[in-house]
Amino acid sequence: MNNKLQTKDLINIGLFTVLYFVIGCCVAIPIGFVPLFLPVLGALWSLITGIPFMLFLTKAKRFGMVTIMGILCGLLMGLTGMGFWGVPMGAVFGLLGDFILKSGGYKSAKKGIWGYAVFSLWMVGTYIPMYFMVEQSYADFASSFGEEYATQVMAVMPMWSLILVFVGIFIFAILGGLLGKAILKKHFVKAGIA
Repeated sequence: MNNKLQTKDLINIGLFTVLYFVIGCCVAIPIGFVPLFLPVLGALWSLITGIPFMLFLTKAKRFGMVTIMGILCGLLMGLTGMGFWGVPMGAVFGLLGDFILKSGGYKSAKKGIWGYAVFSLWMVGTYIPMYFMVEQSYADFASSFGEEYATQVMAVMPMWSLILVFVGIFIFAILGGLLGKAILKKHFVKAGIA
């Protein structure tokens, strides 16, 4: 098999990144307006986007496809105003996800689920400003949604909750991967993934 990315691979990356992102936004947009739910937003995102990501894995047969998807997700999140920390996080966790998939020869459903769980940690990048650039985040939220919203967001995002965000995303991504695998069973068989 030719290991270089082909035009078809790039098209699949683009299509599935858009699908993944739009489905994630269907969860994020309504929930994001309620400050109390912000700490669990990444976990819910990774649960629901497990389905399109696992479908993407039936097409992802070359190293680098998941990394590119991670970088694109970070860019899209940055363009929606959530900061561009998702780009380096997408590169790192996408690359790690790619290595996990490659270790299973792109034919292992178990490695696919683990790869997705690691890939999903790119979402932590969207939280970095809230934890490490608190004053700027407060100002950004206040200018967009008002001071009351900004105050509530900062109240539910103490530094120690970063651990819960990280673990929540990872665990819910495993559940999302299992859900995606169960729903897409026929696609996995057709793609030769066991």
